[in-house]
Amino acid sequence: MAKPIRSTRRHRRLLAFTALGAALLLAACATQPPPQAASPPGFLSGLLHGFLILFSFIASLFTDYRIYAFPNSGGWYDFGYLLGAMAFLGGGGAGAKR
Repeated sequence: MAKPIRSTRRHRRLLAFTALGAALLLAACATQPPPQAASPPGFLSGLLHGFLILFSFIASLFTDYRIYAFPNSGGWYDFGYLLGAMAFLGGGGAGAKR
């Protein structure tokens, strides 16, 4: 006799949640090395790196170059990077119509 469909769906859902939980548990153990820089890049460096994101990405394909500076000063670098990337890539309002 065939199993009911409801039981199979429940089993798949339980398996998916278990796999997701295991992945999150393993990701929680990941760490980055502590910053070793005397003066990490700040807002203006983040703005420049965000604006040059396309060129940095192409360079990272062929060399050992990162598109995101590590270590950095934290939130201000991230904010500058975001603004620079939005300015170069067109931001969120590039497709808006009047």
